[in-house]
Amino acid sequence: MKPYIHKSSYIDDNVTIGSGTKIWHFCHIQTGARIGYGCSFGQNVNVGNNVVIGNGVRVQNNVSIYEGVEIEDNVFLGPSCVFTNVLTPRANFPVHGDYARTLIKCGASLGANSTIVCGNTVGRYAMVGAGSVVTANVPDYALVIGVPARQLGWVCECGKRLDNTLVCTCGRHYRLVDPDHLEKIDN
Repeated sequence: MKPYIHKSSYIDDNVTIGSGTKIWHFCHIQTGARIGYGCSFGQNVNVGNNVVIGNGVRVQNNVSIYEGVEIEDNVFLGPSCVFTNVLTPRANFPVHGDYARTLIKCGASLGANSTIVCGNTVGRYAMVGAGSVVTANVPDYALVIGVPARQLGWVCECGKRLDNTLVCTCGRHYRLVDPDHLEKIDN
């Protein structure tokens, strides 16, 4: 199945887009970007040069994913969430390609208007609340909110908040390996 690209969107040269991916109105996919299969890009999305995006990623409206950002499989990027790629930007001292790496791991969700400061990793299945500003690495399965984002608890792979039993209503079980590390128990 070929990707769908709306006629108002621009796709630069040397771009790879996987089958079944949909790119809607007014998007720009820049040179060297690699996008997996089964993704969806809402209107007014910009994907920077050489950005790598996995399979099944959902990017809502008005998101810019700059060079230096990598998105793994099945990530949700809420409307107008923000990425940066330079820690100390100056207009008269451009860095031209020296970008801090940002990684959003498999299954993570970033809420609407959240900001991910470059150089950080958001862990597997972590959830960043709407409007939060991530200034440090986020552990797998962590729920973080606020400015700056602080951990409020843990979430299941299905997205539900876990209580102290670390057993989700969907049937998945977890255990704390240490205060900052949760892992799923196969069941």
